[in-house]
Amino acid sequence: MPDQEIIISPPRTVMEVFRMLPEGTLAEVIENTLYLSPTPIKEHQRILLKLSTQLYLFVTENDLGEIFCAPFDVFLDENSNAVQPDLLFISKENNEIIEKFQTVHGAPDLIIEILSPGNKRHDHVTQKNLCEKFGVKEYWIVDPESKRAIGYTLQAGAFISLSEFMGKIKSPLLQHEFLF
Repeated sequence: MPDQEIIISPPRTVMEVFRMLPEGTLAEVIENTLYLSPTPIKEHQRILLKLSTQLYLFVTENDLGEIFCAPFDVFLDENSNAVQPDLLFISKENNEIIEKFQTVHGAPDLIIEILSPGNKRHDHVTQKNLCEKFGVKEYWIVDPESKRAIGYTLQAGAFISLSEFMGKIKSPLLQHEFLF
């Protein structure tokens, strides 16, 4: 019989509930609200694989930092905001946000979200606003249906819209283009 966690006292906060979820659960806490997500669809996974492969090779070959894919917890703060971006980049200069904890505690340099049918508003508004608030330097939203990518870059604490691209992400932060 597999090991089971015994709950001695019930969780008192949403973040405590989040921390108790089984490994691999697709969930986020945003402003003390728990959001659960279904498993991504096929095209979502194809785009994630293409982008993560290109990003990983580029970042590794140029010794820029690390790339991670969901599900991977990113604690933007310790009390009320934890997300699982589809894809994230942490620069070598920002490496301290991961080294101590084995998960991310702080703002990644770049986040890419790939839309699923039920999460368009979540990624376009809720998640984007949260990334802006916590200082993510670059944020991308990819629509698998239209192949449209919309990017934002952080300037003076606010997101500035980048051009929209079809079938690619053109990252000012990494100064490189990634096709999907």
